[in-house]
Amino acid sequence: MTERIRVVVVGGGRSSEHDVSLASASGIAGALDPDRYDVRMLTIGRDGAWSSADGTLSGASPAEAVRELADADVVVPALHGAGGEDGTFAGMLDLLGVPYVGSGVRAGALGIDKWVTKLVAETLGIATAPGVLLGPEDDGARVRIRPPMVVKPSAAGSSFGVTVVTTDDDLPAAVKAARAHDERVLVERLLTGREVDIAVLELPDGDLRVSPPLEIHPRPGTLHFDTTTKYDGGALFTVPCELPAPAARQMQWAATTLFEALGCRGVARVDFFLTDTGVVLNEINTMPGMTAHSQVPRMFAAQGLDYPGLVDILVRTALRRQVAVR
Repeated sequence: MTERIRVVVVGGGRSSEHDVSLASASGIAGALDPDRYDVRMLTIGRDGAWSSADGTLSGASPAEAVRELADADVVVPALHGAGGEDGTFAGMLDLLGVPYVGSGVRAGALGIDKWVTKLVAETLGIATAPGVLLGPEDDGARVRIRPPMVVKPSAAGSSFGVTVVTTDDDLPAAVKAARAHDERVLVERLLTGREVDIAVLELPDGDLRVSPPLEIHPRPGTLHFDTTTKYDGGALFTVPCELPAPAARQMQWAATTLFEALGCRGVARVDFFLTDTGVVLNEINTMPGMTAHSQVPRMFAAQGLDYPGLVDILVRTALRRQVAVR
């Protein structure tokens, strides 16, 4: 009998996306074929302490957890937000020499910062919403963008800290709410249009596979795809959605171009608006939600790739990449 591949799936973390990460980690672990993979789950608590599903780790320090990671054949860091998706965790795994699913340090750090992503995208010729960056001491008094506008943390996910501002008087409170998640705050003009996502998947042979487009239909009365709608089942998705051929080609080109320019690996979800003036980039997620019902698995399922198959490709790609490096 062939020895099973040792996979460590890590979830939780200290970011505001802790619960989202736990759901992704649980889904991924459950999707891995037990005949092929020996799966071990580790959780990082909100306090930074580590625990394992089998109880051998409980309230452990990162130093103790390192031994578990170092013994893995491959690690799946299902960590969203700061301390995981931002490249921090990838850096530790690089130092350990352990292969892992997903983007490395550079792509994680660039992709999670919405302001930096905008700068890269615009250099590539990908349109983004007009916006300004507010530093730690900037209260937004000098913002020249007129309402309605969106105020968001520059580096956070799952719509935490995002506010739609309809009057200038509401701007200070929105900046404060965003700053609870990141000291750098992005203020952008609110775009009106269809919200469409596309995923890019790296295959074991290095080729890229682009998913069908998924359109988000937020709950009536909401101005954006907020945290509540994302996770209470109130959102409706259409996948594949119908798009004008030029817009579909533009999104595919923009998604793959940004994926490659940032140096992404594994899988990424790229979010767009389709406005009256064309395709506009919203953001990129280098470790998107990965439950069976999340957008990325839904998109590839519409293409004939089921959830266990998607997770298997991610693991095999990480292992093949490590072999190629050696």
